Amino acid sequence: MQNIYVTKPFLPPLEEYYPYLEKIWASGVLTNGGQFHQELENALCKYLGVQHLSLFSNGTIALITALQALEITGEVITTPYSFVATAHSLLWNNIKPVFIDIDPDTLNLDPSKIEAAITPETTAIMPVHCYGNPCDVDAIDAIAKKHDLKVIYDAAHAFGVRCHCGSLLKHGDLSILSFHATKVFNTFEGGAIISPDATTKQRIDQLKNFGFVDEVTVTTAGINGKMSEINAAFGLVQLNHVDYAIAERKEIDSFYREKLSGIEGITFLDAAGSSTQNYSYFPILVNENFPLSRDGLYQQLKDKDIYARRYFYPLISQFPMYSNLPSANIENLPNATKAAEQVLCLPIYPGLTKIDQELICDLILDING
Repeated sequence: MQNIYVTKPFLPPLEEYYPYLEKIWASGVLTNGGQFHQELENALCKYLGVQHLSLFSNGTIALITALQALEITGEVITTPYSFVATAHSLLWNNIKPVFIDIDPDTLNLDPSKIEAAITPETTAIMPVHCYGNPCDVDAIDAIAKKHDLKVIYDAAHAFGVRCHCGSLLKHGDLSILSFHATKVFNTFEGGAIISPDATTKQRIDQLKNFGFVDEVTVTTAGINGKMSEINAAFGLVQLNHVDYAIAERKEIDSFYREKLSGIEGITFLDAAGSSTQNYSYFPILVNENFPLSRDGLYQQLKDKDIYARRYFYPLISQFPMYSNLPSANIENLPNATKAAEQVLCLPIYPGLTKIDQELICDLILDING
């Protein structure tokens, strides 16, 4: 049988890309803010309901640049339950991550733990909208205002997600998206920063282009984070199909919930605080009441060429560059530690056939007896 992965990039028909490629070849403009770069920024602003968006070569460079743009230093409070890029972006800026525990129901940063972690060195909070489920943005924003802290949301999973007040991406000082090939919307590789105003966007655009202000003036030590015209063109094609892709994911999500509901030892997450989901992942939590451990179930699926993923295991705080931090002590992170030991993300992507969905569910049901 064909391998079944946790996610696969959605690829529209190849012929849809040809007109864009022909225009790129004809213009000779391959990067540096060309026609398709500008078109994609405008199109994404309209689709996402935001006013200012800066495209990047990838989400990690966008995170690093966001910290630079806000001149973040010292310590940043963040989650141990995320992809390593979240904390890596801090280290690349010589910033100390301070890990706090997550909410056991949402697996997002627990706002009730933030204030106890604030020190005179704390300058910002970096929460993650895990699996595209909104953080408690109101609580986090209130704490940030009270203590004069910046908030940078790692919204890598949250493309198109809306909350009680509109686009989730409007919260915080900046929000960062990833357009990696495995994401709901992708440019093969890419990312973006959502800014609150034109002045902030201008600074970010300068930082991602080596710090150039004009042809002969460099005012800051920027980086090369620009998105190419090829990637922007791919993004424009993908954007034409993203609603279809999300609808397909929603159907798979519903199927899993119907087939696997009621199994003792398996629980689902609900998208608390979300008025519009994007179904970017389908995590289940496998506890001690299931006949197999999470790792046992992972291996059983893998033996059948079904490559589920343990997102996020191990915790970021357990990797050697972080494990010596006082905040990395697992005694301080019981909910995150438990989630990392139980979580398993099942395959979910457009093109996952009903037969394969049935196969995945039947394997889990058979194990359950």
